[in-house]
Amino acid sequence: MSEQKTKLVEVPGGIIPERDVSQPPVLEVRHLGIDFGGLTAVDDFDFVIGKDEIGGLIGPNGAGKTTVFNLLTNVYQPTRGHILLGGVDTRGKKTYEVNKLGIARTFQNIRLFKTLTVLDNVLIGMHNGMGYNLGSSVLRLPAYWKQEKEAKQEALSLLGIFDMQDLAEVHAGNLPYGAQRRLEIVRALATKPKILLLDEPAAGMNPSETAELMENIRRIRDRFGIAVILIEHDMNLVMNICEGIAVLNYGRIIAKGTPEEIRKNPVVIEAYLGKKGGTANAEG
Repeated sequence: MSEQKTKLVEVPGGIIPERDVSQPPVLEVRHLGIDFGGLTAVDDFDFVIGKDEIGGLIGPNGAGKTTVFNLLTNVYQPTRGHILLGGVDTRGKKTYEVNKLGIARTFQNIRLFKTLTVLDNVLIGMHNGMGYNLGSSVLRLPAYWKQEKEAKQEALSLLGIFDMQDLAEVHAGNLPYGAQRRLEIVRALATKPKILLLDEPAAGMNPSETAELMENIRRIRDRFGIAVILIEHDMNLVMNICEGIAVLNYGRIIAKGTPEEIRKNPVVIEAYLGKKGGTANAEG
């Protein structure tokens, strides 16, 4: 599969696809940092994502990638810096408030309601968009049943992205590992995000499943018109799907660029791959 050949252009704080220059970035991160006691986990992190960009965040184990995701979703509050989501500063907001602003994520360790059905997991993700009030739900008024029916239809449509609609009544904990990862992505999409954060979405998947995931990520971006950021160790996936890549090491960005630029960057090769010279292998 060929790499993305998107042309990137510099904007304040980073790089975005040329096609997105005429629109405000969906995400702007400025001088972000967090300290845990005397330890600086992330420092001076600048990052920009275009409106419908597929971007990658890579780096060695312990580089701070998941910490960045926790900052973007306000699981952690930053020690310094700002995060602008659709132009809105998220500092001080709760995680659910940030989700309502349009950011959703999956996790490195799967977090599903495993005793609930596949369908119910997706419906839970749709709670932000449910408009009926408590009285309608308690009294089971027509407005409640109308929205419940529409929500179920939408949930089944979302499951159809991964051909999972026939699994709607299966308990999530009974799904194979790869299917559980796909369900987590569907549940995140159910919140109607502007930007989707995927933390190692290909973990535990075989090459065939990873190739299918790659195509589905592109389909999700195109169908919903949203941006996607990946944390991923599968370099084949990263190099073939990401338009722009940022490399993190010891909590600081050491390189930004296209997949081709990152592959050939000697600083990345030494810090990320642990060797000098040559090029980063897109297949390993």
